[in-house]
Amino acid sequence: MLLAQVLGMSLADDTSEDHGDHGGHHLPAVEDWPRGFGEASWWPFITAVGAAGIYVAAALFVLGRGQEPLVDPMYGPIATVASVGLFLAGLYGWLYHAFVVNFWEGGTDEHGSGTLRLAMILFLGSEIATFGAGFVYYFFIRAGTWPPGELPHLLSSLVLINTGILIVSSFTLHFAHVALRKNDRTRFLQLLGFTLLLGVVFIGGQVYEYYVFIVEEGFTLTGGAFASGFYGLTGLHGLHVTLGAVLLGIVFIRALKGQYSAEKHTSMSTASMYWHFVDVVWVFLVVVLYVGAEASI
Repeated sequence: MLLAQVLGMSLADDTSEDHGDHGGHHLPAVEDWPRGFGEASWWPFITAVGAAGIYVAAALFVLGRGQEPLVDPMYGPIATVASVGLFLAGLYGWLYHAFVVNFWEGGTDEHGSGTLRLAMILFLGSEIATFGAGFVYYFFIRAGTWPPGELPHLLSSLVLINTGILIVSSFTLHFAHVALRKNDRTRFLQLLGFTLLLGVVFIGGQVYEYYVFIVEEGFTLTGGAFASGFYGLTGLHGLHVTLGAVLLGIVFIRALKGQYSAEKHTSMSTASMYWHFVDVVWVFLVVVLYVGAEASI
């Protein structure tokens, strides 16, 4: 819920404070919504319910396995399809409402911009806790017999290249932001577009890495405790990078339409904070999962 609110509000930061009809959308409790926080909307709530349902579906999938399943084995797949569908529908509605429908003429005042940045910082704090839970699970694995079975060659040239790509993307995004603050629109667009391209290349590299591990080396999610920790952490990070690429794509489209300036760039700032966060998490993942696991074999 916090993610949807923070990102949805930040992407709509440059909208007019005159809430009006907004393309025929009738929103709940508009008069009670805090000033500087965009508009009230049900879409973040729908998205959050779908995301929560994915965890419930995973639990049903586990309970439906074994010789004496506690629930019908079909409950898990059915709940997964329903939850993913609800999540995607909510995400589409949220992005459509936050990005497509809104007006762009106005600007967020100084207080509203600071509040949105603080909200992003608080959200990133919750993300640290989420990844931290995954790392705690991995460290419990490391406390036992190591290595837990045969492990594939993890630290490949592909991982190193992918890591370099993501690190470079942080620098290009930073200097894109610097160019925007200097009102250098051409350099801003070039660096922002290059950052988005690097993000897409990174995602493609991770997909290819999964293909090599699963198809060519037989290292699957059900291959043991380490495999579950590895795919859980790297997959969670991959989802975050994908969401970050979507956000940067939206920012890039808005930038092409001339909707940012040195004085109006709150959504660029919050999206940049999110992207730098996932970059730092990836470096930590490489050190702990790839280098740490292989160095101790």
